[in-house]
Amino acid sequence: MAETEDSGKIGGMFRALRSRNYRIFFMGQGVSLIGTWMQQIAISWLVYRLTDSVFLLGAVTFANQIPSFLLGPFAGVLADKFNRHHVLLVTQFLSMLQAGTLATLVLTGTVQVWHVMTLMVVLGTINAFDVATRQAFVVQLVDKREDVSNAIALNSSMFNMARLVGPSVAGVLIAWVGEGVCILINAVSYLAVLASLLTLRLNPFVREKRQENMWSSLRQGFTYAFGFPPIRTLILIVGLISLFGMPFSVMLPVFARDILHGGANTLGYLMGASGLGALSGALFLAQRKSVLGLGKVIVFTMALFGTALIAFSFSTILWLSLVLMLFTGFGMIVTMASCNTLLQTLVDDDKRGRVMSLYATAFMGMAPLGSILASSVAEQIGVAYTLLGCGFLCAVSVIPFAWNLKRLRLMVQPIYERLGILPEIATGLRTATKLTAPPGKR
Repeated sequence: MAETEDSGKIGGMFRALRSRNYRIFFMGQGVSLIGTWMQQIAISWLVYRLTDSVFLLGAVTFANQIPSFLLGPFAGVLADKFNRHHVLLVTQFLSMLQAGTLATLVLTGTVQVWHVMTLMVVLGTINAFDVATRQAFVVQLVDKREDVSNAIALNSSMFNMARLVGPSVAGVLIAWVGEGVCILINAVSYLAVLASLLTLRLNPFVREKRQENMWSSLRQGFTYAFGFPPIRTLILIVGLISLFGMPFSVMLPVFARDILHGGANTLGYLMGASGLGALSGALFLAQRKSVLGLGKVIVFTMALFGTALIAFSFSTILWLSLVLMLFTGFGMIVTMASCNTLLQTLVDDDKRGRVMSLYATAFMGMAPLGSILASSVAEQIGVAYTLLGCGFLCAVSVIPFAWNLKRLRLMVQPIYERLGILPEIATGLRTATKLTAPPGKR
């Protein structure tokens, strides 16, 4: 009996993979994301090796992610109006060209920092449309709507498995053959996701007969998202984590080389430890059968994330830093993925692209502002004190959410009742019928 229950739990943890389209997409994305993380480590190490500047490390991250802040909401309108499958084919192909160009510059020894900055702006522009579309596209790939929450958790697991493998491999390759090979591998890895997209079996895309103009759709999306406090609060939490917390990854090359006295492999270990913690967090969410209780989870993990960053800022011992990175990764990904899951539960299907673009804007758009701000402060007071401040701000940012948690629960209760999540324990996310917000919020 115990063995059967354990098997059922394991099967339930991966239940979204029973859907053919999602399974194919999952595998293709998994391969591509390993390449993405390899490129990210390679670029961070390349820029710091060429410049010895913490500020320029932040500037490169800013160049990569600021397009998401500026273009994210428009990308959401695009995701709701056009064939998401076709949009993803275009964005993935353009990303492959970007990586191939950068790899050529690095391998030929002609790369300069301005090349990296320019190509990061290009990649950021592509990602602004890719991320919002991909977040909304996942719902189309799952056969059973109650498996959507599991698919979101598995996406986080895949992302963080790649985050565990990619940096570790990149750290070895950079020391052996240099950064260019890592970036080239990323360019080739896009073939996997392109192949997976081309083999999907999807229902024909039907364009809505009544098409609103861009500005009207954009305004409607903002009104819908920010007019309903639970959705507004979740987006705000993601934005605060990105603004105050995400800069820690920008400063890791400095910790690896100047504080822990290591090399590219040490950076890979730190990123890998963070990825392992994040993977554990994603699997923790995958085994959950209901969104009930995620509010308390967010309070705990956001506080854990901030506390772990504070402790990491004081560490000068590699093994202790690796342990703290585990907690950092766990706290960050559980907070982000829980917000994602709750948003996907609450939003209307016809506004999903726009709301998820606001999530992506908060996630990726606030990070460059935080990175450039943290890098500027680090130039003045050092990376350790800067990270200490970032951790403190993350920890205290959750206090207003915790204070208002009971009120927010009452506001989402009617939605949960319509979806069958209340009063009985849910079996998962149910959106077979159209999701509806409370009266006056549509």
